[in-house]
Amino acid sequence: MKMKRNILILIVLSLLLSSCIPGDGSSSPGDPAGFISGIWHGWIAPLSLIISLFDRSIGIYEIHNTKFWYDFGFYIAIIGGFGGFSLFRKEKRKKSKRN
Repeated sequence: MKMKRNILILIVLSLLLSSCIPGDGSSSPGDPAGFISGIWHGWIAPLSLIISLFDRSIGIYEIHNTKFWYDFGFYIAIIGGFGGFSLFRKEKRKKSKRN
């Protein structure tokens, strides 16, 4: 029962996260993706990669963007989101080994 609930939660979260995925048509040259979109797209980059394997219109990176600010947000999310978790886990492990 618990396994089914976890799978259902994973599916719902995947659908919610993919609602604003790069290449979905939500931005255009007249309305480019900005800093906040860059952060969002960086956070959901792994999910975007998986979806892009099945849908060629979806990408990891939004091509209609504000250049520097979008890139800045995207890279902050990639580095902070994934690298930050890794550093936190290492620090937590060191503390638990000391005790």
